[in-house]
Amino acid sequence: MTTVRIVEPFRSLFYVPQFVALHGGHLAAEGLEISLRTAGGGLSTTGALIDGDADICLGGIMRSLDVADRGGPCLPHFAGVNSKNGFFLLSREPRPRFAWADVAGRTVISFAEAPTPWQCMLTVLRSHGVDPATVRIERTLPVAEAVAAFERGHGDFLEQGQPVVEQMIVAGRAHLAASMGEATGPVPFSSYMTTWETLRDRRELVARFARALYRAQRWMHGAAADEIASLIAPSFPDIAPDIRERVIARFKRQDTWARDPLLRREGYDYLHRILRDGGFIKGTHRYEDLIDTEIAREVMG
Repeated sequence: MTTVRIVEPFRSLFYVPQFVALHGGHLAAEGLEISLRTAGGGLSTTGALIDGDADICLGGIMRSLDVADRGGPCLPHFAGVNSKNGFFLLSREPRPRFAWADVAGRTVISFAEAPTPWQCMLTVLRSHGVDPATVRIERTLPVAEAVAAFERGHGDFLEQGQPVVEQMIVAGRAHLAASMGEATGPVPFSSYMTTWETLRDRRELVARFARALYRAQRWMHGAAADEIASLIAPSFPDIAPDIRERVIARFKRQDTWARDPLLRREGYDYLHRILRDGGFIKGTHRYEDLIDTEIAREVMG
């Protein structure tokens, strides 16, 4: 077995395909085992790649865009994982007729630990004719503190990911106002990245990894939420089985997970525009410099 060093940004149900590849035996079928670390405490995905401490990392294309925008090396993404935004907008009271105009003049406690959810929010607001300047978007609180602040009565809306969203809905502590995945539309939110040197020197390893991911993606497309939830349970022991299944079912309904690893130009262009319009990046960065499609096309046959 060959060991692949991987760094993930968070341990999250958003990244279920990774754990299907692991627990479903797809990585083992390619002769791979993974040494998986979660970013934090000074460890970052892009930093691990640049320093040679990881072979492959999971994260947003925005991470590579950020590095390139600051004059750093181009870190190419080669396999898509999430094809939709995985965040949700919660309200304190039911809003069955929610409209984006409802957010104007209000306070949104946003997810503070990554910039893409916020950047997508700005794009969604503008697309619905709402000036983001009319919305107070707070991005200072970690997840637990953001939830606690909202439950104390601070803010009008809360933007968070799973399983927090499902836990709050089930407990009656919040109501779903909008799916940011549906509102944003198809976008390559998360994918696997490496270095151009690794693609050149260890191409077979990367291809084997992408092939395992593609097998996992195909299995997931035909599997029921309870099957997926049961398979990945060992990696999420702290999430109740019913919550785990609800999260996966909701993600499946909105096509959160890519059905194949190919990162297409139109998705990249849309994400690039979101981040450029929101001021996260200043420059223009070519698709060819940050995306490799040869590996995905090879494993897809």
